[in-house]
Amino acid sequence: MPVFNQSRGRIVQIIFALVFLVIIGQLINLQLFSVKYKLAAENNAILRKIIYPDRGIIFDRKRRAILENSNSYDLVVIPSETKGVDTFSFCRLLNIDTAEYKKRMRDLTFKNGYVKPSIFEPLLSVEMFARLNENIYKYPGFSLTERSVRTYPYGVAAHVLGYIREVDTTYLRKHKDEGYQIGDYAGRTGLESYYEKVLMGQRGVKNFIRDNKSRIQGAYEKGIYDTAAVAGKNMHLSLDVELQKLGEKLMSNKVGSIVAIDPKTGGILCMISAPTYDPNYLTGSEQKKHFSDLTFDPRLPFNNRALGTKYAPGSTFKTVVGIIGLTEGVIDERTTVVCPGYFTGCGTGKPKCLDKGTFQFTGAVAHSDNSYFSTVYKRLMEESKYPSTDSALSAFNVYAKSFGFGHKLGVDLPSELNGLLPAGANYRKEFGPRLFPCNLISNAIGQGKVETTLIQLANAMAIISNRGWYYTPHLVDSIEGGDEYNMLDAYTTKHYTDKRIPDTVFSAVQDGMQAVMEYGTAVRSRISDIIICGKTGTVENYAKVNGVVKKQPDHSFFGGFAPRNNPRIAIAVICENSDQGARVAAPIASLMIEKYLKDSIRGAERQAMEVEYTNRVYIPPVMRMEIAKKDSLKKVKENEQLLQQKLNKKEADDSTADESLQPEPEPKTVTPPIKNIPVPKRKADKLTAALIIDERKNKKTNSK
Repeated sequence: MPVFNQSRGRIVQIIFALVFLVIIGQLINLQLFSVKYKLAAENNAILRKIIYPDRGIIFDRKRRAILENSNSYDLVVIPSETKGVDTFSFCRLLNIDTAEYKKRMRDLTFKNGYVKPSIFEPLLSVEMFARLNENIYKYPGFSLTERSVRTYPYGVAAHVLGYIREVDTTYLRKHKDEGYQIGDYAGRTGLESYYEKVLMGQRGVKNFIRDNKSRIQGAYEKGIYDTAAVAGKNMHLSLDVELQKLGEKLMSNKVGSIVAIDPKTGGILCMISAPTYDPNYLTGSEQKKHFSDLTFDPRLPFNNRALGTKYAPGSTFKTVVGIIGLTEGVIDERTTVVCPGYFTGCGTGKPKCLDKGTFQFTGAVAHSDNSYFSTVYKRLMEESKYPSTDSALSAFNVYAKSFGFGHKLGVDLPSELNGLLPAGANYRKEFGPRLFPCNLISNAIGQGKVETTLIQLANAMAIISNRGWYYTPHLVDSIEGGDEYNMLDAYTTKHYTDKRIPDTVFSAVQDGMQAVMEYGTAVRSRISDIIICGKTGTVENYAKVNGVVKKQPDHSFFGGFAPRNNPRIAIAVICENSDQGARVAAPIASLMIEKYLKDSIRGAERQAMEVEYTNRVYIPPVMRMEIAKKDSLKKVKENEQLLQQKLNKKEADDSTADESLQPEPEPKTVTPPIKNIPVPKRKADKLTAALIIDERKNKKTNSK
């Protein structure tokens, strides 16, 4: 054989030898070292079942559980194991069609893979659970998994407590290093969101061995690889659930908010945002439908108006203007201002005021005289020690910011807004490079460009009651087992207002606020045995209707605290598009104060006031229009559906169906008692924020 051919034959032999060695090596790797195929083999023999922990329970200030847990079940599927499932009977069992079944399977496979367990139907109703528990053995790849779900015994404080929802891909991306996976639930709003890592606990895993028909044969390796679920930590709030209930009752069929704070601790006693809803509405098998209903409700019930809406504070802001004016020395308690019915200092006749006369400081606060506080503000802007109106405005804002205005307070809830203390830059477009005091005069009475949240106003009342200090408002007082994430540290620091403000100034403002209740604008809301200091506010506001800006009914405001000498509650109330502050917000606040300090509403007259204000209806006109539009569209859709049903029925009656092609009905079976697995009990869903449209017209008033 030629040498050339011998060399070529040897090369071929070497190639075959190398290929053989590679194949042998890969076989060894697959058999002995490959984790991928080892796991695949184990997954065929082992069922890993996630054990969801109980989330932490939330208690109010008197240790009443206002958010706890109950058991429910999810229907879980492993797509790779569903071959041969009788899809038609399974869909009938779940009351879905085969198209929906296929869509869900595609979505689950795309999100979570073909061999991992995924939730096919979450939070089963009692009836659905019973049907599935009886028949689940017929459908390989499907199983029932127990889950702890949230329940709300008092059905209140939805905006405070928040809700949990199944995590989606967006949430997983944002929290990719926190161990979440498809099928998990997480807090999305309120305390559930803010304290998620405290409340969530840790998932556990149980491993079961399966035979070749996927039937569970018992614990895998006697459970040595199982991990126990760790419950979330319980939390104790400053919130008083009975006060919260009364606030939600008084604000029914209204739009607005109530916030009450314990001035000594900063603990929030109640936080009402109206309209609200029963938080139980967002649990259970109808959760998605109810969530959609609330999302598209024109009343915007998901908006927490206590800290997620900015308002012009109106005359309640005069307390701060007065404090700054007294501190800067542009007035004293004996300074008098004459009001002929309007402010004369800017030559425009604005702002107007109802109470003509001559006022000193206490009387000006009591009767909320616009001319008096416009004079104070103008003098502040003209102070000779400030070279310009811009610099005077900046100096004013330094004082106001120390009262918590113009910035987030840091409340332990998501979605808090800043509010606004306008600076010179906010007026450039309107007035050019140079400002004059009369350009800003509306700020004197809490209108203009000043904006606050209601939590900021309640906090300012707490500061005035404490004569110059506060703790950041917060809901959580303590966490059982310790605050391992140091989330409560921010609420133990004492904050002070500008050090230039003397104690005598706070005394003067408190004198005026007490006079508001004794003979001033809120005299009808006084309580004989409680010394209340308060300030009413009536706020003009506008809205765009069909492209035209139109004036709307006034917002009603009140801020105050009680009792004066040992303040235990500071409160702020806003009722949108209702009436004067003295006529709506002040009476509501006085009822809340009495309930908290005396534990009840006492006497026939006060109880009648409670009934009256519960039954009053104040729905903003713009919102009424949106509701009417939505109802009209809904009626049209219902009529179309009814017509289609009639057509379908007529077609069915006119056709002659071949009975032999119809599937035979399944024989009726008697459901045996469910053993070992408890049937979850669920409360009836309800929406507490029922809307009753009132056709009464709000009176047009110019008051305080």
